Amino acid sequence: MEKRLALSTPTMHGEEMYFINEAFEKNWIAPLGFNCDSFEKETAEYLKNGTDNEMYCLSLNSGTAALHLAVKLAGVKRGDIVLCSDMTFAATVNPISYEGGKQVYIDSERETWNMDPAALEKAFEKYPNAKVVMLVHLYGTPARMDKIIEICEKHNAVLIEDAAEAFSATYNGKQCGTFGKYSVLSFNGNKIITTSGGGMLVTDSKQSRDKAFFWATQSREPFPWYEHKEIGYNYRMSNVVAGIGRGQLLHLEEHKAKKREIYERYKEGFKGLPLTMNPYLENSDPNFWLSCILLNEGVKITPIEIMEKLNKENIETRPLWKPMHMQEVFADNDFITANGQAVNEDLFSRGLCLPSDIKMTAEEQDVVIDLIKKMF
Repeated sequence: MEKRLALSTPTMHGEEMYFINEAFEKNWIAPLGFNCDSFEKETAEYLKNGTDNEMYCLSLNSGTAALHLAVKLAGVKRGDIVLCSDMTFAATVNPISYEGGKQVYIDSERETWNMDPAALEKAFEKYPNAKVVMLVHLYGTPARMDKIIEICEKHNAVLIEDAAEAFSATYNGKQCGTFGKYSVLSFNGNKIITTSGGGMLVTDSKQSRDKAFFWATQSREPFPWYEHKEIGYNYRMSNVVAGIGRGQLLHLEEHKAKKREIYERYKEGFKGLPLTMNPYLENSDPNFWLSCILLNEGVKITPIEIMEKLNKENIETRPLWKPMHMQEVFADNDFITANGQAVNEDLFSRGLCLPSDIKMTAEEQDVVIDLIKKMF
């Protein structure tokens, strides 16, 4: 292809410029401001999904910042064990180290590629003092939330929900990003909607939201001068990029529908090949952020060979997230499986993420499908 076919890139519509221009016209370029306030309220309304549940959102300069504040709100201290999804991006688990906690990684189930409830229960048997669980919805596919929540409640553990990849996905009709005591969204450039970079902390507690805001604004005490009693951070979102988010939010459902079309077109195009698409439960509605394939066991070709073949045609693909327990930086961390067999290691060895950009044409996607079919 002449132009690079990417995994996922920003898609702008025009409304974003209205909110950006408003910030310029009012000379409100600094962090915080009316766009941040409105973006938070509009996101909360979307997540409530017509329910009476109260949601409080805090716009921040990254999803990682939101995760860090969630870890602090959950009370993680030095030496504390946090039970974490193993197959994820390092940004999910790094903030635990910021606070001195220790990650214990939990294997995935094959039905969703997300945290296996059976492995989580085994982890609590081994680490009964663990009081925090860090869960990820991988590639926009909801985890088995009823079981996960049941286990967390049984062990009196705080659930932090990393919904960075799953904004607009639902489980039993409930929005991802509303299951955790503290939840996190990401608006990075490749996500289903973007602010160019940014994130959102979500909670049902106004007190928790206000405490996170205090930390995110350098923990400045209410004095005429700069007074500090706690360590703080510069995690605020810019009023300009929040304007981008407000414009993007208007098109979230449209983006989700196009992501589903891409997934279904791949699924139809790959019929008869020795591979499957990333799976999901019937009672869930993924946002299909990235469409992925899993090669059948015993297939001669490898995901890396497919990646290299497509790269020569200027098409971007990517292996599945390398599990955290396989990363050198976490070599000393424990890893818990349900039955002794590491599902995540197998998924990583056979899986590949495919171009899922909503600006990709059907003809461009057919090229991807045909190139992969020819390799078999």
